[in-house]
Amino acid sequence: MTGYNDSNRDDSAPQTAYTVSAVADYLKASLESDPRLADLTVVGEVSGYRNPSSGHHYFALRDEQSVLRSVMFRSGRGGQFLADGTQVICHGRISIYTARGDLQYYVDQVEPDGVGALQQAYEEMRKRLEAEGLFELDRKRPLPEMPAKIAVITSPTGAVIQDILNVLTRRYPLAEVVLIPTSVQGEKAAPEIIKAFQALNAMDDIDVAIVARGGGSLEDLWSFNEEIVARAIFASNVPVISAIGHETDTTIADYVADRRAPTPSAAAEIVAPDVRDLGGYVAGFAARIDDLISRNVRDSRSQFEMAVDRMNLRVPDTALPRQRIDDLLARARLAGQRMVESSKLRLQTVEASLNALGPAKILGRGYTITRLADGSAATSASQFSTGDKLGVTFADGSVETTVDDVDASNDASKT
Repeated sequence: MTGYNDSNRDDSAPQTAYTVSAVADYLKASLESDPRLADLTVVGEVSGYRNPSSGHHYFALRDEQSVLRSVMFRSGRGGQFLADGTQVICHGRISIYTARGDLQYYVDQVEPDGVGALQQAYEEMRKRLEAEGLFELDRKRPLPEMPAKIAVITSPTGAVIQDILNVLTRRYPLAEVVLIPTSVQGEKAAPEIIKAFQALNAMDDIDVAIVARGGGSLEDLWSFNEEIVARAIFASNVPVISAIGHETDTTIADYVADRRAPTPSAAAEIVAPDVRDLGGYVAGFAARIDDLISRNVRDSRSQFEMAVDRMNLRVPDTALPRQRIDDLLARARLAGQRMVESSKLRLQTVEASLNALGPAKILGRGYTITRLADGSAATSASQFSTGDKLGVTFADGSVETTVDDVDASNDASKT
């Protein structure tokens, strides 16, 4: 430390006086050089909690004997667990705020004191929302059989969105997928998920939505146990499939959603049919139409014959006027024709949907098929290296080219 000599003092006992800044800087350096204080976990009760517009968290950790002034900047994790009176476990470092000379605990992560406390909060929330009727089976909506537009609420980066897109591209390329990006972990996640559902409800052409994230601990998934997220799913204008974490993870969002999927990939398989199965669907539908027409013709003929018999019984000595019989026959024929036309129209609609799924139609909309050197279809940029030869198939032909550069970015906003 730098200081100055007091000339009025006895030279035999020289004393060095230090500036306030010098002392504060020395203490700061000493504390931050101690490895035990630079990587410190502390358990205590939160008091005096403040969260101003800056997004930083100011609070104190206390026990029966002592108080430790603490701060966590907005980049820290677990701010949602901070509230006066809660027992938490914090990780961070000890230093001095030199402007005031305050000893402070700089926190970078907060967790509830024990999973047991978090599990108890989860159970209390689940029971309360269940009592309100948010989980009732009779309010869950059926999923559309062949959705035209699918919304996905998840992080725009990472494996989850790519897994969903890969499955939908393979199984059901007819559908348009709209990504509504959001955080899926941390204190910002729940408010962003709310905004994502608000954006979903503002769209009038979405048929179904998937809300998804990968696996994690109870703390990592906690945003999907927040009451505001549960109520946002409940208020969705379209059916919602939840795919949160792994198969063994169950969140409040899973209980509220119209359908739960064990994984994001499974959600993509649930939301849309496999194009390869639609041919059999159309054949079965045509067979059902044919059977329906035959049964209706038989029923109409039987009803007509029964009506004639009843009239003959009422007037046994008088023949039914020929004109009346002709009128009944004409009406029966007209009803049969209308039934056939209606059935044909339904079949044509299904055939049009199936035709739109054909490779030629898809290519005609501007898509292409990229093939590896062995002729198989490529599904990921990671399958290529610089210099590889590849084939690209268009609606009206194909080209051969060479890879100059590979960008395996996961960022996607709309497919």
